[in-house]
Amino acid sequence: MKIDFIGPALLSVDGGIDYAAKVDDQDITCYFSYETLEEVDPDALMGEALELFAHHQLKLLSIAENKILKGQVHAGRLEVYSHDIS
Repeated sequence: MKIDFIGPALLSVDGGIDYAAKVDDQDITCYFSYETLEEVDPDALMGEALELFAHHQLKLLSIAENKILKGQVHAGRLEVYSHDIS
């Protein structure tokens, strides 16, 4: 399976982040909820979503990659929530 995270990070309507990726040449959107961004950096009090994502991008994309490998993409969308942070 070939996974390419191509971005860019965009603010979603609900305050989370959408990030474009290609999985075996198919376009998908990786969605990271705002709560996920808070959970990955609990010391950042109500930080700006794009800034939080940029600061923790490698960890967040690693979580997304693991979910993609587990087949958790549905209708071209992968969703990452706070319970996915380990």
